[in-house]
Amino acid sequence: MKKIEKKPELLVPAASLEVLRTAVIFGADAVYIGGEAFGLRAKAKNFSAQEMAEGIVFAHERGVRVHVTANILAHNYDLEGARAYFRELRELQPDALIIADPGMFALAREICPEIDIHISTQANNTNYMTYRFWHEQGAKRVVSARELSLKEIKEIREQIPEDMEIESFVHGAMCISYSGRCLLSNYFTGRDANHGACTHPCRWKYALVEETRPGEYLPVFENDRGTFIFNSKDLNMIEHIPELVDAGIDSFKIEGRMKTALYVATVARTYRRAIDDYFVSEERYRANMDWYRAEIAKCTYRKFTTGFYFGKADEDTQIYDESTYVSEYIYLGIVGAVAEAGAPAEDAAVGSRGMTTADGDAAGGSVESPFCARIEQRNKFCVGDEIEIMKPGGENIPVKVIAMYDEEGHPVESCPHPKQTIDVKLSEVPEVGDILRVEKNF
Repeated sequence: MKKIEKKPELLVPAASLEVLRTAVIFGADAVYIGGEAFGLRAKAKNFSAQEMAEGIVFAHERGVRVHVTANILAHNYDLEGARAYFRELRELQPDALIIADPGMFALAREICPEIDIHISTQANNTNYMTYRFWHEQGAKRVVSARELSLKEIKEIREQIPEDMEIESFVHGAMCISYSGRCLLSNYFTGRDANHGACTHPCRWKYALVEETRPGEYLPVFENDRGTFIFNSKDLNMIEHIPELVDAGIDSFKIEGRMKTALYVATVARTYRRAIDDYFVSEERYRANMDWYRAEIAKCTYRKFTTGFYFGKADEDTQIYDESTYVSEYIYLGIVGAVAEAGAPAEDAAVGSRGMTTADGDAAGGSVESPFCARIEQRNKFCVGDEIEIMKPGGENIPVKVIAMYDEEGHPVESCPHPKQTIDVKLSEVPEVGDILRVEKNF
């Protein structure tokens, strides 16, 4: 009989209110988001105070927790703004703050004592004494450094208080610099990675210059495209849920606060099912492995690695000959509303037809049989295309695009404009929150 183990939290990133809703619908136990300042993803869309309030309500109504990042390494000039920010967060009442800097920690404890504090991976948390230190300061959770092995994490679990939680990354981009503390971006571009403005110079192409031959670039290459010596593969631990649980990790963290809703939905749904299957039985988890592998490969990624979890990372962790992503599916949009045949008509134009939205609001109108799904288009597709409905429960339903209408209700053959609102008639009925995607035609 399998020993009784604690089911880990699945913690999923969200770059916007739309992506937060997707993460919640597709299986997250918790989401982590950033405000418009003081987080390490300044290039992400991030949340205004109003959007954060809406997101927290949406998540809490569905039993999902919200963690807010405030994990910059602060300078003196950041502190007054941080005080004001924490006062805003005190009113919004997220479930936790993610912090790296001791000064920011002290401010959060002073201003938001009732909100849990989680210590960011940016704080270089590599040993159990560090965990104990933060526990004594009042932290609820510590995010492990990506450089730790599962053996080291298990040792930490054995040496820290039972109520201290461990959060660890299980999927997503890896950083070339120790626990994400990078100076390359600031050096090359003046944009400080430790203030959230990383330009990702680790993904750039490099050559060597010999001291006595200035201006002569010596390629270091695996092929004729050059070398990408700092470029890491993406972490993927979908095949190692039992080992992660055995190590005592309380929260499985997905990287990707700059990713699309399709990426978040794909990864969240796959890990949700893998975790749930494992806690039914390891046999069920093993039996469904092919599905996990196939689904996780449908999101955008750089090639996969298990990072440092099984010992020191070697050359298998790095990508030397390219910096491009692998992307097999194209994101078309999220179903924001659905009108079934026979809905009462107030306006003949499809643009004002009766739609039940994600918030449960209705707008008047009618629609031809069988139905229309309203989306905000993300990539072009056409009438007659064979696409796929991706459902939160794990089903992937092939459908045909029968017709589509623009915002004024006029029939159109395609939707070429990004973020265009389109009503789409499909051969099967979708539900609000479903994602539409299509396999790339390579």
